[in-house]
Amino acid sequence: MKISQVYILLVLLISVALAVPSQAQLCSGSLGDPIVNITFGAGPNPGPALSAANTNYNFLGTDCPTDGQYAIRSNTTNCFASTWHSLTADHTGDTNGYLMLVNASQVPGAFYLDTVRGLCANTTYEFAAWVVNVLKPTSCNGNGTLPNLTFRIERTDGTLVQDISTGNITATSAPQWRQFGFFFRTPANVTDVVLRIINNAPGGCGNDLGLDDITFRPCGPALVPSIVNGTGEQLQLCEGDTSTVSLSCSVSAGFTSPVFQWQQSLDNGATWQDVPGETATTLRRNFATASPSTFWYRLTATENGNINNASCRVSSRPLKVTVNARPIVTVSNNSPVCAGATGTLSVNGASAVWNGPAGFTANGLTVSLSNISAANAGKYYVEVSNAAGCKTKDSTVININPSPTASVLFSDTSICDGRAITLNATGGSSYSWTPAVGLSAPNIPNPEARPLASTRYTVRVSNALTCTDSANVWVRVQATPVANAGPDRFTREGQPVQLLGSASGDSLSYVWTPAYAINDRNMLQPTVQPLVDTFYILNVSSALGCGTDVDTVLVRVFKQIRIPNAFTPNGDGVNDKWQIPALAAYKSYELMVYNRYGQLLLQTNNFTSWDGNSNGKPLPVGTYYYVISVKDLPEVFSGTITIIR
Repeated sequence: MKISQVYILLVLLISVALAVPSQAQLCSGSLGDPIVNITFGAGPNPGPALSAANTNYNFLGTDCPTDGQYAIRSNTTNCFASTWHSLTADHTGDTNGYLMLVNASQVPGAFYLDTVRGLCANTTYEFAAWVVNVLKPTSCNGNGTLPNLTFRIERTDGTLVQDISTGNITATSAPQWRQFGFFFRTPANVTDVVLRIINNAPGGCGNDLGLDDITFRPCGPALVPSIVNGTGEQLQLCEGDTSTVSLSCSVSAGFTSPVFQWQQSLDNGATWQDVPGETATTLRRNFATASPSTFWYRLTATENGNINNASCRVSSRPLKVTVNARPIVTVSNNSPVCAGATGTLSVNGASAVWNGPAGFTANGLTVSLSNISAANAGKYYVEVSNAAGCKTKDSTVININPSPTASVLFSDTSICDGRAITLNATGGSSYSWTPAVGLSAPNIPNPEARPLASTRYTVRVSNALTCTDSANVWVRVQATPVANAGPDRFTREGQPVQLLGSASGDSLSYVWTPAYAINDRNMLQPTVQPLVDTFYILNVSSALGCGTDVDTVLVRVFKQIRIPNAFTPNGDGVNDKWQIPALAAYKSYELMVYNRYGQLLLQTNNFTSWDGNSNGKPLPVGTYYYVISVKDLPEVFSGTITIIR
């Protein structure tokens, strides 16, 4: 390739680079504070008109400017039947911040002009501005004119220093702010320049935009700050730390003869002041006497001879040193604590580490010592940390009082129902028994107990230091025995019958008398087989000494069935019912009574007596017929029975 061809290719590449409207044209090194920062102000709608020297467009005091007009607004709403985007805030999101709302004139040309004064000669600056296309992509049948701007930096005599075109700024479905800019170098002996913004497209349907945050800032080599032993660009210290902090900043190539100046901000970066005498790339500071606060530092740099002009300086990102307060500790405990109880240690803060007597260690803002003893008495030390990791040490003393030992004369005993027993406790200066039911007095060491049912009594013994101990006594109430020999029993000669005895009470023993014809005298329900009528006596005794009781039952023995042949149901109390007691000695039978016509009047297999009624009505005087079938006998008993009234 020939030298002329290389030259032509290089020129083309540089031209293309300068024409590309992207953030690649913005400063890639470090920036200084804005020399110019045009935000158009803030306040209620509408904002004030610009100076006539700044624009040749007409000012509109309301929303929605037409071709060749502009408005200063903090928002715009539903312009031109909502063909524009509605902006609710300026570029920074400030709902009170103004922006310049522009509707391009029919003839392309410059619409904004401003003179920037007080720059430094032979210094690189970044120019930047934020632009939004307010036309919706569906407006103008999808063929709206797109904004296309040229930003020019000129000498005051109109000579071009640098310019850039945005190209067509596309429409988007939602409003989208985009930053356009470039960096330029001021010529020798030039400190004032002119900013000219040109609209390259005509007005009509489209070419509507918002403009905001126009800035000029010094641009220089990259300043990369750091804090030795810090985390990134921040360092957390605790009040009273004595270590010296080293701040440093590396500077990339680009300055011919750089000079430096460290700055400090006392208002979180809003304003900065030079730190006298600190002109190296390293700054050392000791914060041992600093009160809790946040300290901001940055390094500024420029070419030699320009350090006293803030318009020439670039600055590093700020370094942040935070001096945190140590926790103010309030430590407490529940002392004095009675031996055997639980001791509690408490402190405020984010976290705490404890240590104390008998090798005690624990973590936590509140910790417990269970079943505490005299070995645990003494001073407990705590180191408390707050959320910033700063620590404070403190201590507290736990005192331990001796506890009494509650003793009872017996812990488990039994008494008979209705009787009393004296409880007895020792070990303290005061006593309290619970429950109080059945006690002669609940606040003495030896109350008399007469409970109605088995009861577990607890005695709480206290000493003069209000420490307590407790013991328990079971008083078991044993019921007095009650005997029940059961109903009289009937049998026939040679046939055994079971007695139906029962008893109530605790720890009972039983014995039947006499011992005649009984299979087991010590059973509640033995079997007997007497040959004659016999009275049996049930004797019940308490093994606990709670008394005895007796009851008697008659066992009747029938040799044969005797059936009366007449009765007089006249209500005189004599022979009013027909009775056959011997039937009770048989397990299974059936008794039937008929009249002389063979009509059944009575049928039963559980006969006790008959009152001469049928279906609830008295039968007339006369003779009636009975039939008794006994299943365990080979014969049937039959005969007549006469009703006499």
